[in-house]
Amino acid sequence: MGRITETVKVLLIANILFFVGSQFLGDYAIKMLALWFPENENFGIWQVVTHMFMHGDISHIFFNMFALYMFGSVLEQAVGQQRFLFLYFSSGLAAAGLQILFTYLEFNPAYQALLDAGIQPSQIYESLDRAVQTNSYQFFQGVSQETVMQLTDAYVTPMVGASGAIFGVLAAFAVVYPNLPLYIMFIPIPIKAKYLIGGYFLINVYSAVTGATLLGPSNTAYWAHIGGAIIGFITMYYWKKNQFNRWN
Repeated sequence: MGRITETVKVLLIANILFFVGSQFLGDYAIKMLALWFPENENFGIWQVVTHMFMHGDISHIFFNMFALYMFGSVLEQAVGQQRFLFLYFSSGLAAAGLQILFTYLEFNPAYQALLDAGIQPSQIYESLDRAVQTNSYQFFQGVSQETVMQLTDAYVTPMVGASGAIFGVLAAFAVVYPNLPLYIMFIPIPIKAKYLIGGYFLINVYSAVTGATLLGPSNTAYWAHIGGAIIGFITMYYWKKNQFNRWN
């Protein structure tokens, strides 16, 4: 979709370098740079930024970088470098924030259920830290397995990927070019950007609310996608309405 801009090029290179480096550093890279649940001892405040450059596997980084390449340069050319960077990183931060919020909404009730069952906080966190090391669950008498799994999954699952920032870019693109026809694989007819990107957003909302995976792996951080898209849409809508009226 035209030439690649310098900012997008730098982001692509940075993500690829992080991915290659993480392959050599292995678990240490995940421990230090992925975004852990704030109650987890691995959590560091810098991770709200570094997790955007980490990816789980080759398909994860490929699809994120492909979307950045396809839509990022066009959007940057429309809004400028500074606004593009602001939108990209604010979407990524919003994605992290919303995902953490909903993780707390899963963690806290399960944690309280264990306390109500007479399990001491020290015992709970010992079992959770053990789960990080062994990738297994420790069940307690009087507490359902579902509750323990909900608590443990919230605690031990780190978040990685630029998806939240990418969803912000996609949402902003749909605001700027709502009627631009886009093509996707295996569908030989063009679909307007507002319908294609809007439909993809709604699929993620459905998966986030129901827990049913329609696209992507089952451990996808759907609330992160939603958070990034919301901020991207609101930011771009404000800019278009108040500063870029020539697009109207």
